[in-house]
Amino acid sequence: MTTASELRSGKTHRDENFPVASWIIHRRHRALILAFYNFVRTADDIADHATLDAGEKLRYLDLLEAELLGQGDSQPEAVKLRKALAERGMAPRHALDVLIAFRMDVTKLRYENWDEVIHYCRYSAMPVGRFMLDVHGESRSTWAASDALCAGLQINNHLQDCGKDYRNLNRVYLPRDALAAAGASVEQLGGNRAPPPLLQCLRTLAGRTETLLDGSKSLGAEVKDLRLGLEISVIQSFADRIVGMLKVRDPLSERVHLGPMELLAYSAGGIAGEMTRRATGRRPVSKPAADA
Repeated sequence: MTTASELRSGKTHRDENFPVASWIIHRRHRALILAFYNFVRTADDIADHATLDAGEKLRYLDLLEAELLGQGDSQPEAVKLRKALAERGMAPRHALDVLIAFRMDVTKLRYENWDEVIHYCRYSAMPVGRFMLDVHGESRSTWAASDALCAGLQINNHLQDCGKDYRNLNRVYLPRDALAAAGASVEQLGGNRAPPPLLQCLRTLAGRTETLLDGSKSLGAEVKDLRLGLEISVIQSFADRIVGMLKVRDPLSERVHLGPMELLAYSAGGIAGEMTRRATGRRPVSKPAADA
């Protein structure tokens, strides 16, 4: 049987829209974070695989889960994460949650409304932030702001890649009710340029995502670990910039990703802002995002 590793897309932590185990994070945490990332990336690539059928995808995801829980040693990513978690005395709950999202990716191709998208984010994105907080020993009181940031990042990604997801996977995360309200159709995602109704839908969803991200502004101040706080501020700056681009650009025909120089500039800005905030004791206030 092919191992899950052989089904990887080739994408690594250096190809993401956000830093993963960057130099900012203390080196004692990086091996565990990379083990978690590689497990999640492998499962994600299986769910998005171009030639595997749905049954095969689900079998591989089940195998990764079984070996993460100690039932076998044939899948390197599962075994490595299992051992890394055991060394820290941590449970695999967040990795198991993410697998729920990838099973949804295999079996659910359309979303009816915003609440269904947020439910997907509960398993695809929020566990990643919660894992990072647990690794650093942070309080669970930080989870609410983290959940808002992670969901915002996820929906940014959905909007950035909406055309590619539809063309390559027939998967659409844009809620049907939002498309209908704008007079747009799913089929318009297959074009080279978004027609006005689809563009209206995308910008409305970007606005809702911006409101969601407003609910995460306090997270950097809520965490005790300085390095984690700096990393969060960098990620927040990336998310804010990307959602700003999505509010004015067409992801079907225009670039809505940050280039190398932009990544560097927004990283520096995020770090400087958080260092200043900590030095002055100023505490940002998140806006409620419950109605986002």
